[in-house]
Amino acid sequence: MKLEICANSYQSAINAEVAGAHRIELCSELALGGITPSYGLLSKVLSNLNIPVFVLIRPRAGDFCYSDDEMEIMKEDIRICKQLGAAGIVSGVLKQDLSIDLERTKSLIDIAGTLSFTFHRAFDWVPNPVEELFNLENLGVDRVLTSGQKPNVVLGLENLKTFQKASKGIGILPGGGVNESNVQLFQKHQFTELHLSASSLRKTIEHIPIPMNSDKHFDEYQQATSDIKKIKTCLQLLTNES
Repeated sequence: MKLEICANSYQSAINAEVAGAHRIELCSELALGGITPSYGLLSKVLSNLNIPVFVLIRPRAGDFCYSDDEMEIMKEDIRICKQLGAAGIVSGVLKQDLSIDLERTKSLIDIAGTLSFTFHRAFDWVPNPVEELFNLENLGVDRVLTSGQKPNVVLGLENLKTFQKASKGIGILPGGGVNESNVQLFQKHQFTELHLSASSLRKTIEHIPIPMNSDKHFDEYQQATSDIKKIKTCLQLLTNES
């Protein structure tokens, strides 16, 4: 069985290789479900790791329905990953009804070219997962990362087994709550790959004067965007004040 480690930093990536992991999925911000890592992190990891590196292409937190501009950003990120020597891409696009946007997802696959392509956990939102498995297989997706459409893989095990049975030319990659207490469960059910972060938390500073986290930005139902009207109002107020 292969272990894919979701690495959110250079140190996590190095630790994964040292520990014997078979590959990594490189991303940033695990608290947000992962977003595309920076160019600097990409470059350093791909220059120094010997195991395959798959890169998460997700331009922001929140939903998986992207604007035209966001799609162009994702495509450029994939091109950069190819240039730097990534082995695979992890991405995907949904429509507003949460079905898979096959046309837009295919446009990402086409740019990825010969790189392995994993459809990420946006799959856990789709209404008709078995049908979508066939659609993704027809697009050329290699595997689907999923918790079985449940909060974690243990609760989603029955769905994962259903997906595994229904899939033919596409792999099922259980991820979301995989840890040392349950890895053997998935081996028992003949899954061939597992996705986990295997994270440990450590305190890095004794005192934080003021918090930098903002609770409103963790709401997956909403997306924060700089507001033109608010910017203009502030500029007008400053101009009037002067």
